[in-house]
Amino acid sequence: MPFALAHLSDPHLPIPPGALHPLGQLAGKRLLAYLAWRRKRRRAVPTEGLLADVAAAGADHVAVTGDLTNLALTAEFAAARDWLARLGPPDRVTAVPGNHDATVAVPWSRGLGLWHPWMSGDAPEPGPGSDADAFPFLRRRGPLALIGLSSALPTLPGSAAGRLGPAQLARLPALLDAAGREGLFRAILLHHPPVPGQGGERKALTDRAALLALLARHGAELVLHGHHHVPMGEAVPGPSGPIPVIGTPQALATGRDRPGWHLHRIGRDGAGWRIDTTLRLRGGTTGAFYDARHETRRLPPELAGPGGRTYTPPEAGPPSP
Repeated sequence: MPFALAHLSDPHLPIPPGALHPLGQLAGKRLLAYLAWRRKRRRAVPTEGLLADVAAAGADHVAVTGDLTNLALTAEFAAARDWLARLGPPDRVTAVPGNHDATVAVPWSRGLGLWHPWMSGDAPEPGPGSDADAFPFLRRRGPLALIGLSSALPTLPGSAAGRLGPAQLARLPALLDAAGREGLFRAILLHHPPVPGQGGERKALTDRAALLALLARHGAELVLHGHHHVPMGEAVPGPSGPIPVIGTPQALATGRDRPGWHLHRIGRDGAGWRIDTTLRLRGGTTGAFYDARHETRRLPPELAGPGGRTYTPPEAGPPSP
């Protein structure tokens, strides 16, 4: 049976009542994020439909690639922890942070550390003191090796860029190599994609060239990301063929963006792998989720290496009625 992996991102959960007091918290970049929240996401978005749809899909595991918060307020981190618990227990759900979760620097114990049970490896340390100690991490689930990276860091006002940094990049090859020797399907989770997207360098992963060089040498089977709030399908070179890079929509979008998420069914295809991806979007008069698109990707065991043939993602089929 294929392993079913649900991928959600960028829920930007509603700000808890009373979390914005005192207003002295709203300064600098947090003020800009607050103004954006009022313009784009002020209306409370119900999460029940999303949670019910993910639960009905019967996924073996759920990956959440960041931006659970809007302003990185302490109350938001606590509310997001409770939301993760509703999504599933830590052994069934894996999370990594996004740029909104690092709008400003927040002490680990009052910020990202609250999500540590969902954001740690198979044998986590008793308690890292910061995100610098927590990433990357490796979780083995069925045939998958889930490798979590953090591209979230405080940046200057006007910037939504991300960065992995030399420490994460130095530790990542050992995890990829170990999982590769075990014959696992290596899925990398991060918020910012290692490929160009909307917003140019202002929203880019600034050290993506270093990550791409590392992937070209050590390989992976899949990279999952969020950040751009729309479905994306690209590929980057790996040592034995192209590595799919798939971005998922904003999970609880308002306004022009349509909320949605991906369900990936991953299994062996001969000596290679097969990924069957379903895009679930919310729409219609009832606001229910429906299957909007299906894609199949096959990863043969032997393909052209870095600089070899170009991978073209499959064309999307028409939305279901």
